[in-house]
Amino acid sequence: MIGIDTNLLVRLLTNDDKHQAKYAAKLIEDNLIFIPKTVLLETEWVLRYTYDLNSNIIFSAFKKLINLKSITIEDPACILQALQWYEQGFDFADALHLAACQKLEKFATLDKHFIKKATKFASHLKVF
Repeated sequence: MIGIDTNLLVRLLTNDDKHQAKYAAKLIEDNLIFIPKTVLLETEWVLRYTYDLNSNIIFSAFKKLINLKSITIEDPACILQALQWYEQGFDFADALHLAACQKLEKFATLDKHFIKKATKFASHLKVF
């Protein structure tokens, strides 16, 4: 199994460098691939801020990616929950933070917007 970095996912998903995108696709096609949560987090950020892609496009790309047979993601339950909330309008990073803490009783933040969203999506978790 091979762990991959953000730059490989970005090349694959944007095809902005044909040679590197082809390399990334071949690597994923020919190997078992592990994607850490941090790589998905960074990839979403790069796609949103550098490539100006909207959340619907990113969500769709992530769903296709993680459903590939050669792909294993770190903490799949957490990622799937975060993606579900992301699809419903929660910021991906915030959704991922919250999903990673679901087994806890409380989550503290200074972000009032996060508190409002978190209360909607994870009512069992006291967010303050």
